[in-house]
Amino acid sequence: MRKSKQDGFRSRAVYKLKEINDKHKILKNGYSVIDLGAAPGGWSQFVIKKYKNCKLLSIDLKKMEAIGSSYQIIGDFNENSSKEKIINYFKQKVDVILSDMAVNTTGNKNLDSVVTGELCLEALRFAREHLKENGSFLSKIFMGSVFNEIISEAKLTFKEIKIYKPPSSRKESKESFMICKKLR
Repeated sequence: MRKSKQDGFRSRAVYKLKEINDKHKILKNGYSVIDLGAAPGGWSQFVIKKYKNCKLLSIDLKKMEAIGSSYQIIGDFNENSSKEKIINYFKQKVDVILSDMAVNTTGNKNLDSVVTGELCLEALRFAREHLKENGSFLSKIFMGSVFNEIISEAKLTFKEIKIYKPPSSRKESKESFMICKKLR
């Protein structure tokens, strides 16, 4: 049986978030958190289980089983109506935005990297507008042709940017994670 199932989690992605958070300290009790591209819900589940009094909103194209007290939106993050629902739910800026968004892979690594990079940029731009000044933004990022563009935009937006590949990420995977803190 997979370790994530034995530990009561929906996916092994939970270990990536745990390792990222252990190293970079982005989550705390009482934080307001948005989980973009949340299905099947491992990251949201981790936040709800580990941190008390968090206000969590999860959004994904796919419907997920309910996760504790979290609020879920089934929809496309790129649509303005979905963004409006997020903004209306919190009615203020948030502490953390998590994005594990990625496109369904086509097998064309360059194309997959570009399209997933566009999702990362969209999430980064949303974070710029909706994070608290000392907030944190965590996003999946693939090495590829748009990597430098994403990092450049992140540097214009945040004071601290780190790229980290958690040990639980598969060795052959091109994914890493960008951890951004403190808006400029």
